[in-house]
This record gives sequence, C-alpha cells and structure tokens, in this order.
Amino acid sequence: MTRVTIAKGDGIGPEIMDATLAILKAANAPIEFDEIKIGKEEYESGFTSGIRPEAWTTIAKNKIFLKAPITTPQGGGYKSLNVTLRKTLGLYSNVRPCKGFHPFVKTLHPDMDLVIIRENEEDLYAGIEHQQTPEVTQCLKLISRPGCEKIIRYAFEYARANNRKKVTCFSKDNIMKITDGMFHKIFDEIAPEYPDIQNDHYIVDIGAARIADTPERFDVVVMPNLYGDIISDITGQISGSVGLAGSSNIGMNYAMFEAIHGSAPDIAGQNIANPSGLIQAAVLMLQHLGMGDVAENIQNALYVTIESGIHTADIYSSELSKQKAGTKEFSEAVIANLGKKPSHFPEAKLAGGKALVIPEPQRKPDPKRELMGVDVFVYWPGKDPNVIGDKLRDLAADDLPLSMITNRGIKVYPNGFDETFCTDHWRCRFKSETPITFDKVLDILQRCHQAKVDVIKTEHLYYFDGVAGFSMGQGQ
Repeated sequence: MTRVTIAKGDGIGPEIMDATLAILKAANAPIEFDEIKIGKEEYESGFTSGIRPEAWTTIAKNKIFLKAPITTPQGGGYKSLNVTLRKTLGLYSNVRPCKGFHPFVKTLHPDMDLVIIRENEEDLYAGIEHQQTPEVTQCLKLISRPGCEKIIRYAFEYARANNRKKVTCFSKDNIMKITDGMFHKIFDEIAPEYPDIQNDHYIVDIGAARIADTPERFDVVVMPNLYGDIISDITGQISGSVGLAGSSNIGMNYAMFEAIHGSAPDIAGQNIANPSGLIQAAVLMLQHLGMGDVAENIQNALYVTIESGIHTADIYSSELSKQKAGTKEFSEAVIANLGKKPSHFPEAKLAGGKALVIPEPQRKPDPKRELMGVDVFVYWPGKDPNVIGDKLRDLAADDLPLSMITNRGIKVYPNGFDETFCTDHWRCRFKSETPITFDKVLDILQRCHQAKVDVIKTEHLYYFDGVAGFSMGQGQ
C-alpha cells in the first residue's frame, strides 16, 4: 500500500474530495491516506502561511499529495499556499491536460486535446514585490537557466512518453528579450535533442489567441509560469468547463495533484460542484505511482458517465444531458461504471504509466563577467526630466557618465518628449565604455548622497562574455 497525503481544502473542496476518495476506494486503488488541514481555517488560526508545521512533516513523509482547492485570504499579510507548496517542494512542472468531451458537453472545439506544461517555481510568481515610491510598485520577474532547462526538457520527455507529436513554446521575447529570451533560447537548444518530435514557437499573445480559436492545432505547449496559469484556465474553460480538468505538479522528489479550479465558496455545501477535475487529478496521481490499470479503470468510468448524460450543473444542457446530478450522485454514477468501456470516447490506455525522471541540469562554466556601470533608481517628485537629468549629469564622474534616464522604461533624458507622462520613479543609467571596478559604483552613490538625490535601488550593468546583460531603454 502507498501512503498519500490528502487535504480537503476550502469551499467545495471537502465535497469533491469525498467524492474522489469514494471512487478510489471502489476501484481498489492500493492507497492509504493521511489527512492534513490547510487553507482558510489555518490562516485564520494564526498560521500566516496557511499550513501548520506538522502538516509539512506528513507531506515530507509521504511525498505524494492529493489536494482539493483552498482559499487564500485577499489583501496583504497572506501568501498563496499553492505557490508556497510548489516552490518549497520543488514542484517545477505543472501539467494540465485539456480535452473536450464533445458531443456530450457543449464546446466550440470538439477536437481539442492538448497539454499545457507550465513552469511552476519562478517568473513573476517569485512574489518579490516592493513599493519603491509613492506612485510606483515593482514585481521582479526571475527566469533561471536551470528552471528553463528542467521544464522544457520535461515537456519533450512528456511528449515522447505519451505519444505526442509536437511541443510548442510560448514566450514574449519580442519585449522581454533577456528573461523570456532565455526561455526561448533554451527551448531552441533542447529541441534538436528530440528529432522525433516537432517543435515551434509563438509569441504568447498570438499563441493564446490561436489556442482560443483553434486549439486542435496544438499538442503540448510549454511556457513560463504566469502565461501557463492564465492559458491553462482558458483551455479548461473552452473545453466545456474549467471543472473538468485536473493537473499534476511534479518535482524531483515530490508530486502534488489537484483540480485546476478554485474553491468556489459561493456554491460550497450545496452538492452541485463538479468533482471531475479532482477525479482526473487522482487519475494523474495513479499514473505517476505506476498504478496505470487503476487509473485506466477510473478514467474509462468517467468517460462512460459523461457519455450516459449524467452531468453536474456546470455542464448540464437540456439538449445533451439526461440527468442533472449532484456531486455525490455523479461520483456514485462513476463508481457504478467502473469496469465499463466507453462507446464514443477512445478507451483510456494508461496501464504501465510511470513517473518521468528528468536529470538535474548541469551548471555551465561561468562566463566572463565585466561590470560596465550601474542603473541608479531615484525617487524624485518633479516632472521635468531635464532638471534631474542635468543635476545627475553634472555630478557624474568623467569615466562613468550619465548615459540616459528612463521613466517607466521609456527614455526621457536626454532629448525626451514633452508629451511623455512621468511618475516619481526614475532609472538613471551611468555607463562606461570599458569595464569598471565596484569602487566606481560606490563613488557614484556617494556623489548622489552628497547631492541629496534619493536613491531607492541600484542594478549593476554587466557584460557576460561580451554580451550586454541588461536591456536598452525604450526609445534609446
């Protein structure tokens, strides 16, 4: 028997978890469960992370976690436990299969059958935010080479293991040339290692539009964290209902399985929630554990239930459905259909499935790194860039001159436009034509301090093997 940690969560979580556990028991899944409490109740009990230390101990012991949705209190003081779990446990890969149930569930995309593979630990979800001036806040977007390598290689290995034909990369590297540029570059490095799998790339905005319009053109799609979160919800919804999709969160040592939807507190306790998302998450868990025969049985029973017209309220249609079922009644129908094969949907073939093993990325030799200057971020409530620009130009050293000032990324000094709107947050770039020492940066900061310039942040400007590791200003 395999021990699995479960959490019933908040809102509709307890209902859909009870339904899922009943199906696992009826299917004779060789699993025993240790339950923990997480979410809203724990937040309100004074555990600002939403989880108690002893719950972490249970998760660490079992390493497999089946989780119902939780509610994160809105506003300051609370961090998303979902993000905390993924990052703490190293769950770098979020896998969200999305398939239509046409003609039994209404959808404009009857042939869609794609998988979103989302990087799960970094990007803007690093959650590093600051208010820097009265008018400007900041969120840091962090993209690492090891993070890109792991998720992109996982996407290709997943495609190969599941007989998928193509992997598509989404990025926004026409704008974020360094961060998203790294993601796309590493995709292009890894893709040739899989000559049996087609590959292509889309800028995320047109890629999202084409997924929404013609999802059948895609197979496996890999992307950074934020895009993956948004687009996987879109694919879930256009398949017929976001309540139909499950997801897996995979790491080197741990795995967590969950529905992709939220806790839906507005319908909690009414026995109307669709448990299919968590049921399909449990199927993914069984596959991960090598229990493919049990996973296959449950998946086929779910297909038969949907084919038979027994539908929960979110997918019920007077034209297509035969019975509007509550959460409990739907799970009972799935149990009654265990051992049966679908007549319309292709029979699930999941036996023999096993966890993918992705090697840890190897650290590359360090490039030659040269310090070329510093971006000094300044709080100044004035409006005329020439005032602050002339002041900083005059205090700069001859060998580290002021090269430009930007406001919200757009160059406003020298030779800016009067029409450009400016806030109180100014990036002032001091850049040399030859490498400098850190003493030069300290000298500039000391000069700013003596001139009563309010420095709020600095970023060093490096070249790596002769290539600039910093972006130009817009309009530069």
